[in-house]
Amino acid sequence: MSLRVAIIGRPNVGKSTLFNRLAGRKIAIVHDTPGVTRDRKEVLAKFKDLELLLTDTAGFEDAKMGSIEQRMLKQTKRAIEESDVCLFMFDARSGIHPYDEVFADLVRQSHKPTILLANKCEGKAQEDNIFEAYKLGLGQPIPFSAEHGLGLEDLYTELKGYDKSVTDEEDSAADEEEKPLKLAVVGRPNVGKSTLVNALLNDERMLTGPEAGITRDAISSEFIWEGHKISLADTAGLRKQARVSDSLEKMSAASTKHAAFMAQVVILVLDADAVLDKQDLTIARQVIDEGRALVIAVNKWDIANRKEALEKLNDKLQTSLTQISGIPTVTISALRREGLDKLMSAVFKVYKRWNTRIPTAPLNKWFSDVQEQNQPPLGKNKRRIKLKYITQAKTRPPSFYIFSSNPEGLPESYLRYLINSLRDTFNLGGVPIRITVRKADNPYA
Repeated sequence: MSLRVAIIGRPNVGKSTLFNRLAGRKIAIVHDTPGVTRDRKEVLAKFKDLELLLTDTAGFEDAKMGSIEQRMLKQTKRAIEESDVCLFMFDARSGIHPYDEVFADLVRQSHKPTILLANKCEGKAQEDNIFEAYKLGLGQPIPFSAEHGLGLEDLYTELKGYDKSVTDEEDSAADEEEKPLKLAVVGRPNVGKSTLVNALLNDERMLTGPEAGITRDAISSEFIWEGHKISLADTAGLRKQARVSDSLEKMSAASTKHAAFMAQVVILVLDADAVLDKQDLTIARQVIDEGRALVIAVNKWDIANRKEALEKLNDKLQTSLTQISGIPTVTISALRREGLDKLMSAVFKVYKRWNTRIPTAPLNKWFSDVQEQNQPPLGKNKRRIKLKYITQAKTRPPSFYIFSSNPEGLPESYLRYLINSLRDTFNLGGVPIRITVRKADNPYA
């Protein structure tokens, strides 16, 4: 069954050029004159292994009742309704126009999956206009050039996810379950990482013992936990960089960091008798800086001084890991296989947070409320910095763009206030949150 793809956008953004390129031949007329396309053109096309039913649409919106433009708009709306996915194009050279926002509203109201294409991106000069497109609320734009074929690989990857000829909805859900959660276990030497991995696998998969540094390379194993497929990586212990001298240990450290940074969730294993010492904090910060979700497992809980360990852990979390609050902490005994259910429950919860996409309406309400509670400070010109709007750029980790008239003047303290409020409001503890402030265009320029 062919994937029905509608190409949407205002006049002269390159819809017909893309239509012809995907069709593999010149079917639609391409000209600099806006509004050449009137009827919605359809053609069956082969895009690598994808079977597409492409629809080229008209770009007129300003239509009087009974006029040809009004009938063109009706055809465009019908193309959207009948599509499986929309390709929304805008001109990255000229930036976002009011017509773009009108057509974006049309697509959003249809609730159809939409891929945003920033067309005419042959150079780097269009970068600011690409970022401006986030305000359309259609997700992350793909830099693209229909004329030169740039960005086709990214477009193929996006369309592949909607391919009905390969899977129906049930198959898609099954495939999604088949993709394993990537989980890495990290920590200092001899804290019980390999013992924990063996306990989770219910197998003596990894060598363990009292000697520090038995594991040298990152070892991956796949297992199923309560119906969830997991790819689990055991890693070498990380010592302070100043103590790492021989080349083998340097390679082990590089292997560990690579496994951690490629994971989706990282379990930082601590020794209950020495929780969050300087090296533990260094590892935690590196994991956070790489945008991974983090869970702390306090091991050897069966032989620990529990009251002292908890007090020390809470104190360190509040004073030394202030950049990310709400990190799940679980006490375990890997040797006795105690606390594993709680640990894996925390892993799945933080993984879900890491994938969180906040709906536009609650996000905007929060953005308005948080500024009312604590207004942005004054800029260098003694005028209050105006934060215009916010949009979520992506997930994994949750990342946001704020558009402001004076982004350089916003202090880090106010940015931290926004991040902490965002985390508390939308329950995003244990995952990094990234906010980038960008300059909004001057409408009077």
